[in-house]
Amino acid sequence: MRIGLYPGTFDPVTLGHMDIIARACTLVDRLVIGVAINRDKGPLFSLEERVAMIEAECEALASQTGTEIVAHPFENLLIDCARDVGAGVIIRGLRAVADFEYEFQMVGMNRALDASIETVFLMADARRQAIASKLVKEIARLGGSVSKFVPPRVEAALTARYG
Repeated sequence: MRIGLYPGTFDPVTLGHMDIIARACTLVDRLVIGVAINRDKGPLFSLEERVAMIEAECEALASQTGTEIVAHPFENLLIDCARDVGAGVIIRGLRAVADFEYEFQMVGMNRALDASIETVFLMADARRQAIASKLVKEIARLGGSVSKFVPPRVEAALTARYG
């Protein structure tokens, strides 16, 4: 069984994330969505809320693709999380050159920690490349529409959070 790990904070999950998740499903039999606890970022949504959003958004996709998709909270090193879930591949999404520079460093460090776990980069769809959770939250906080950037349930959660 090919197991992949797609890690992130997912605060909140966006259509860009969903694009990467859908395409990752073509590469693995089981996709673990690693939901980083990362208290330093001060997430808008609690860990439980982020996990629930991912599970809700991925339910239909799992049925369509036949890929098992599970949300897995983690707070340890990414490479340790990959080992914990039995992943042979870490899946990362890229939007721009700036993402690549950071990811390039992460791959080098992860390979030094465990060379048996490969990293695969998926480029975000051109229509989704500008989407960033931070910007989505800012738009929602200021009363703008985020319907082009997040699934409807996530939009409703953002609207409820910001009033």
